[in-house]
This record gives sequence, structure tokens and C-alpha cells, in this order.
Amino acid sequence: MKVLVGLGNPGKKYAGTRHNVGYEVLAEMTRRHGGAKPKNRFEAEISEVPVGGEKLLLVAPQTYMNASGRSVRQLVDFFQLPIAEILVACDDINLPLGKLRLRRSGSAGGQKGLENVIQHLGTPVVARLRIGIALPPAGRDSADYVLDRFHKSELAVIDEAILRAADAVETWVSEGMDKAMNRFNIGCKTDDDPS
Repeated sequence: MKVLVGLGNPGKKYAGTRHNVGYEVLAEMTRRHGGAKPKNRFEAEISEVPVGGEKLLLVAPQTYMNASGRSVRQLVDFFQLPIAEILVACDDINLPLGKLRLRRSGSAGGQKGLENVIQHLGTPVVARLRIGIALPPAGRDSADYVLDRFHKSELAVIDEAILRAADAVETWVSEGMDKAMNRFNIGCKTDDDPS
């Protein structure tokens, strides 16, 4: 079994915000592969879909972004999951809008949800799929910016990024991380530097 953890904030208030692109990847995987209505377990909404003959657990922590690791830790402990079977999808203000970056490990790069997952799992060796949401405009607080919705001029780019992110997840499940990185880290470093 592999696990895709999509990071975001629960509730209609946060739907469609920059911080919730991880949830959008989960939604796209559900659209593509079906899956039952999510169940509430481990402080998360969880469903299961078949991808390339493999069972993929879709996990949307409901703890709010900055406490996402609590839910992931419970899941890992219950299923006795190897951390190598987990991929975390999240937003990244340090990447240009719509750019994807897959990595096996590294720092959280300022992403508080990913940072919390790393803390709870006790290792930076957590695979992640970052989706670029671009830097905030000059003088804009990044904490407020990530809770904004995308401008209508950005929607086509981010919608395409979500589709490519789901393609990347499918590749990771069926062909492994190396193939996924080679195919989807276009224009991004693919090494496991600490940044």
C-alpha cells in the first residue's frame, strides 16, 4: 500500500486557497480512480483508490495545516507503514506558479504543514510533491497570501499543475520516484539538497 497525503485546511472557508492545492491533488486522484466516500479516521479524511494494480490511500488531514503531522503519525503507527511508501503533496511559495518539484527528502522550505509532518515522523526523509504557488507580492505577508484564492488569471495554470501533479503521483505509484522525478521535475533541481 502507498499513501498520498494532501495538505490543506479543512472547511469551505479555505476551499480553493493557495494552501489547499494538496487537497486538490487528492480530489483529482478521486475523480480519476473512483473510490468510496472518505471515512474520518486518524484526524483525517481517508479513502482508497486502485492505481496501476496498487492500493493507494488518499489522506487529507483535518487538523489544519500546521498540525498535519499528528494525523500522519497516527496513520503510520496504525498501519506500520514504511515512511518510503508516503508522498506528501503541498504548496510551495518558493516555486513559480504551477511548477512541480518531487523530492525524496530535505527541509520543509518554510512549509509549516510539511515541517510538522517531518517533526512527527522524526526524519526529513519524507517524499514530497511541491506545487508552486509563487511568491507573494512585495510587502504582502506570506501567511495571509497562502490563504488567498487564486486570481482568475492564474486558474488555468494551477488547474494544469494539479493534473500534472496527479500524473506524477500515478508515476510514483506505478514506476517509482526516480521515473517520477525525471519526468516531472522539468526546470527544477532533482537532487536531494537540504534546501
